[in-house]
Amino acid sequence: MQKLEQVFKELDYTVRYEKGTFNSGYCIVENSKIAVVNKFFDTDARVGVLMDILSVILEDDRILTEKSRLLYRHLLKSQEVIHK
Repeated sequence: MQKLEQVFKELDYTVRYEKGTFNSGYCIVENSKIAVVNKFFDTDARVGVLMDILSVILEDDRILTEKSRLLYRHLLKSQEVIHK
């Protein structure tokens, strides 16, 4: 989780875990660059939600550091395997 949260830091986003009535388990406060994730989600669900958010806010993963880019691409491949 910390490595994935680091990706958000590189994009100047703050990740917060709070309770709320999120239809998708998260909301993005665009003007403030804040991603709010349902705090009642387990770790796997949080990773999935954070990846969903990244797919919305990350236009080009080449802006990330090499370490973060490799993590992001690895998680993308992992999600593809799960969804097959």
